[in-house]
Amino acid sequence: MAAFWLAAAPGPAVARDPLVLQLKWLADAQFAGYFVADAKGFYRKAGLDVTIKPGGPDIAPMQVLASGGADVAVDWMAAALAARDAGTPVVNIGQVFQHSGLQLTCRRDRLVRRPADLKGKTVAVRFDGNEYPFLAWMAKLGLTTGGDKPDVTVLRQGAGVELLIEGRAACISTMSYNEYWQVIDAGLKPAQLHVFRYDDDEGVATLEDGLYTLSSQLGDPAMQDRLARFLRATVAGWRFAIAPGNQDEAVRIVLRHATADAPASNPKEAKRMLREVAKLVAGNRHGIGHLDPAAYERTVDVLLSSSASPVIHRRPEGAWTHAVWERAFTR
Repeated sequence: MAAFWLAAAPGPAVARDPLVLQLKWLADAQFAGYFVADAKGFYRKAGLDVTIKPGGPDIAPMQVLASGGADVAVDWMAAALAARDAGTPVVNIGQVFQHSGLQLTCRRDRLVRRPADLKGKTVAVRFDGNEYPFLAWMAKLGLTTGGDKPDVTVLRQGAGVELLIEGRAACISTMSYNEYWQVIDAGLKPAQLHVFRYDDDEGVATLEDGLYTLSSQLGDPAMQDRLARFLRATVAGWRFAIAPGNQDEAVRIVLRHATADAPASNPKEAKRMLREVAKLVAGNRHGIGHLDPAAYERTVDVLLSSSASPVIHRRPEGAWTHAVWERAFTR
């Protein structure tokens, strides 16, 4: 790898190629690899000048990408395939999260300990992509979520966890690296909770944080080269960030960018988040950032069957490519 950085490093008079990255959410440890790649000079050594734009509740990464506001966006595959189904030609060029962190966290005092117990309960779900695997799971269980007398009453969940803490919902959607720990910090103990993990238990997980660009970018050889350099530097950033001996430094880097409203804006919370995120990044035999086609197909199957109104209406074609990965790591 050292040879790559040496070969890619521009001379002092050579301008670096600009590239804009749009994140899915606020700046926190969920995106540590990108901030580390920037701070440690991996992007610079790859001949890139990368601008990292944080996301938020009012920012849809696929819309930013479609409007030309970014060259690459981090988003969940459900949102990307829905955008593609609607006519935006987005393509996955790398998959950072190999596992799903989405889960349904329930209170045991509401007598929810197995899937059948959800019938007759009120469940809160965030409608920003989190709903798709949930609706697929309910369909798989034969439980209705709509109509006058649904089997499961679904509330729209905001960014907080108050609905569970205050008992207004028996269960809420949580991420393993974020809201679950907000529940614990609010006073509930793990023994008081039952967690249904979409990835491990329910078989309805969809791929989460991936890297997307427009198909037109891939048609430009110069941009494809730029994207390959970006992917390789990003993978280096993630390798550094999740290594146990580097996590304290990675957290310090992240916290330079975090705002007070970020989910983990202090060192303790940020390190805990990064530790959980590291579990989701690892696990592909080809390495960080490589899309597993089988995981892609499982995601498509979930999205096609998620409800009476599926997220996508046809099996996508050309929605992902290994071309950028291969250019980054095999040439």
